Amino acid sequence: MADEQENQDQAPAAEAPPKGSKLPIIIVAALMLAEGVLVYLGVGILGSGPSQTAAEIQGLDELDREQQVEILLSEERFQNMQSGRVWGWQAEIYLKVRQKNQEKVQAVLDRDAAEIKEGIALIFRRAEDRNLREPGLETLSRQLTTFVHKVFGVDGQDEPLVERVILAKLKGNPEDI
Repeated sequence: MADEQENQDQAPAAEAPPKGSKLPIIIVAALMLAEGVLVYLGVGILGSGPSQTAAEIQGLDELDREQQVEILLSEERFQNMQSGRVWGWQAEIYLKVRQKNQEKVQAVLDRDAAEIKEGIALIFRRAEDRNLREPGLETLSRQLTTFVHKVFGVDGQDEPLVERVILAKLKGNPEDI
């Protein structure tokens, strides 16, 4: 019995958590806090940004003028009857121009709007069905580019005012049903 009582006295002592200091937890917390402060200060100092503003960089205006912008040329529905059926083609056509030429192109667009719409409509009316269904629309793009270069002309350095014609959307539906 004495042995049982002695074993019972030792058992609660073995099950009780050891009483130690909370010093390791405090050290880890302090290190994490110090690391957070150092990262915050490091990012603040190193990520302060460039010493010059964008306006101070020389030649920025010239670079902006060479940037290309898109101008809506036409968003219309055009008819085509070359396949023996009446097809309506919903087209969305954009012009890619340099920013320095944007005003000239927009002036021509405003001045000759009806003539431009007529020329595009004629291209669609005369286009063969297989050209309207090409995966890359190469033939139609080439015809539109030629037409646009005739209408808008060239700038002072004999460069075309319009860089590229973009057919953003072209969907055909039969209209003779």
